Amino acid sequence: MDFAHFMRIEREVRGKTHHYVVHTRDPKFSVELVPDAEAADKIGKGVIKRLCVPNSCVGDYSKCAAFVTAAQEFFRESFAEPVSKAETRRFQA
Repeated sequence: MDFAHFMRIEREVRGKTHHYVVHTRDPKFSVELVPDAEAADKIGKGVIKRLCVPNSCVGDYSKCAAFVTAAQEFFRESFAEPVSKAETRRFQA
């Protein structure tokens, strides 16, 4: 699957890491995930903690579910092999 429109953001708040996956194209949405401690690799596809979707997407549940599933797959694959520095984009607050 093409994950060009997804971005993973990690934030540290009070010593805890928060993981977010953001879809940057329509429908724009974000998912806060925590690693799945029961998965074999201790990360898995992540457990959804919070989901923020626009009102226009909420009525089409199959479309919304497909994007959330893709976001979880992106989350899992983003922890796989490290990519070269040229492919990563880091944003500092």
